[in-house]
Amino acid sequence: MQKASHIARNDSQENIPPTVNMKRRTLSGNSGVGVFVLAFALIVIAFATPSWLVSDYRITGAKLDRLGLWVHCFRSLPDVNDDNQRRFFVGCRWVYDPFTTGYDEIRGFLMPAFMIVTQFFYTIAFIGMLISGIAVLVFILCAGPDQKHFITLIKSLGFVQLGTGISACIAVIVFACFGNRNGWMPEHANNWFGWSFVFACVGSVLSLVAGVLFLTEANVQERKRRQFKASQTRFELVHGNA
Repeated sequence: MQKASHIARNDSQENIPPTVNMKRRTLSGNSGVGVFVLAFALIVIAFATPSWLVSDYRITGAKLDRLGLWVHCFRSLPDVNDDNQRRFFVGCRWVYDPFTTGYDEIRGFLMPAFMIVTQFFYTIAFIGMLISGIAVLVFILCAGPDQKHFITLIKSLGFVQLGTGISACIAVIVFACFGNRNGWMPEHANNWFGWSFVFACVGSVLSLVAGVLFLTEANVQERKRRQFKASQTRFELVHGNA
């Protein structure tokens, strides 16, 4: 009886096809998720905070306090359209503030062409991060290697992250080239790029890194799937001949 049961176990083991280790995520996938989370936090914070350009805090009479993509903070900015210098803007305001008298009249000064370009490309990057965030949640919580569109999801996520990183890089490069030039914000020699801009730069690079990691993960998962299908085909041929 023992011999018969031993033979039966051997027969059942021979009927099991050789399998490939189909992990839900590999190291590149886990690393991509981690890098994405950090990039997401940095890009969202940079998008919402007004410290892209800041004035030297040691200068008490500075006209600029700080500014971001959507909010400008001034200590005492004279109206560029008022030749008599009787109107000054103080405090923080949304750049499209409709309530402050005269603020809409200096919007052309506050929003030159390079600033609009920066807003445009960084907004695209922000939207890309939101879309990627949903895709990452699906990748972590719902998708698996056995699902049909698993690799397509990872590839799409990788390409969206690459596009997001490129768009964010364009925004920060444009702002770096023109944000502290002479003729825009007053006392430009006493201004420097703030921590929001640093976050934007780091987030842009990390988004590119996350895109590369996700595309690497897609390539690994695709190779594993091909190996798994090849092993199944070999098993079926051997089992059919037997």
